[in-house]
Amino acid sequence: MKISRDDVLRIAELAHLELSPEEIGTYLGQLDEILTYIDKLNELDVSQTEAMAQVLFAPSGDVHPELRDDVLRPCNAAEAILAQAPDAQKPFFRVPRVISTGEVGRE
Repeated sequence: MKISRDDVLRIAELAHLELSPEEIGTYLGQLDEILTYIDKLNELDVSQTEAMAQVLFAPSGDVHPELRDDVLRPCNAAEAILAQAPDAQKPFFRVPRVISTGEVGRE
């Protein structure tokens, strides 16, 4: 599959990226290689392949050791973090106002 310069510019626009002419050329080549590889994968016969709902597959029902049960653990870091803050009022950090009221000279 061939990707055009306009395609790269549109993708960059959607991603809010400003690309230099060199970067456009680099991404043009990289994206074209990726899409060419995908075209090659599309040539494979997967008609006899069973669909999977997830990447990990345990045919015998084995439990995957890389997966663990979610366990709630208390996190008591708030006190230590707030103690290091220059202007904290438990349980909050105090920060300067960042939204203007629209009036000049007033906060």
